[in-house]
Amino acid sequence: MLWFVLGILAIVVCGAVAVSLKMSKRSMNQKKGAVSASVGAVGTLLGIVLIVLGCIRTVPTGHTGIVTTFGRVRDFTYEAGVHFTAPWNTVINMDNRNQKATIDLSCFSSDIQEVAVIYTLNYQIEKANAQEIYRNIGTGYYETVIAPRVQETVKSVMAKFTAEELLDNRAQLSEEIRNLLTAQLANYNIVVLDTSLENLDFSDAFTDAVEAKQVAEQRAKQAKIEEEQKTMEAEAAAKRAKIEAEAEANVAKIAAQAELDVTKIQADAAEYAGQKDAAIVKQLRDTLAKNPDEMTQEDFENLLMYYYIMQWNGELPSTYVGADDFYKLLSAVVNSGAAAGE
Repeated sequence: MLWFVLGILAIVVCGAVAVSLKMSKRSMNQKKGAVSASVGAVGTLLGIVLIVLGCIRTVPTGHTGIVTTFGRVRDFTYEAGVHFTAPWNTVINMDNRNQKATIDLSCFSSDIQEVAVIYTLNYQIEKANAQEIYRNIGTGYYETVIAPRVQETVKSVMAKFTAEELLDNRAQLSEEIRNLLTAQLANYNIVVLDTSLENLDFSDAFTDAVEAKQVAEQRAKQAKIEEEQKTMEAEAAAKRAKIEAEAEANVAKIAAQAELDVTKIQADAAEYAGQKDAAIVKQLRDTLAKNPDEMTQEDFENLLMYYYIMQWNGELPSTYVGADDFYKLLSAVVNSGAAAGE
């Protein structure tokens, strides 16, 4: 509009100057008439250029041009580029690109712990509703709508959690804030693209208390682990002792069974020997009951063995003789005894 007014003024002024020069009595010569004509032509050309500039509007990339006529919003918009419009139309460029806002907040948790928060919001306006945003809010929609809604939402959500819960449930906290902001800003044709809690800073006293609690919890966990390890070692030792005791009992049982088996075998052997001796004695007695004249050499040898066994005191002899000499000696003893008996 300014360029258009200047162009009109340039044409008018230059035309007035040319006319005044032409009508002046002292400038009626041909040379001064040519000068006045030149001034009028230059002024007209300059005015036309200024008028054209006043009708050109430029909309940058990523913006939407809102057209107004004397303050009234028109029902059409301009895309990015150069546009020729009436000089009395004004074009306001609304940024519809992805925009970022970082806000420092001071909040309180439900247990009255002060929390310093750095909150980041990525947003953009709805391009199709840029006219509506400008008509209802204007170009200062961040200060008018976004910043107050962010502060209100963050503080209200923070107040629902204790300080410890804010630390433990950071993802849930961020998600809840984002959902609330998305719903609230959608009423103003503003789209929430992304949000993040960049920092949660508590007081030094609370931070020291949290660190002390974490240290205590770690020590308690370590003590529990050590106690469980000792219990496991004790249980393992008890199992080993039980296994060793069972093994020793099995060994003792096997040894006792073996000893019992040996004793039984020995008893069976003794019984067998006794039965054998009894059989020999019975056979000798049966032989002696017969006629002595009918005794064979084998019967005689068995009889000698019987006498020898009956007279042995259980001690081994210190002098050993051969089997033939032994039988001869026994035969002599028996014959001498028989002769004395006759």
